Amino acid sequence: RYAPGVARIHEGAWYDPDKGGDLNALCKYGNPNVLTLDIGTSQLAQATSAHTTLVEIEKYTGPIDNVTAFNGPVEMVAQCEYVPASQGNPHD
Repeated sequence: RYAPGVARIHEGAWYDPDKGGDLNALCKYGNPNVLTLDIGTSQLAQATSAHTTLVEIEKYTGPIDNVTAFNGPVEMVAQCEYVPASQGNPHD
């Protein structure tokens, strides 16, 4: 049992933002990392620094979008070109 007003998240989820990931987008899949700062424990470990955090919770009553976390990227942001070192840089 937990005290009234305590929320516990047992495990994480893949980040799946709505609205194309705009600022203040909601995560459709329940990733707890949206509740904490992205600060590693040290330069060596980079583990999660927050085991507790203060949050405000309210029931979401808006439209529910489908979870798309497992669909892969919608578009390719950058394209890489492999050039063997022996051929040099083709852009020189």
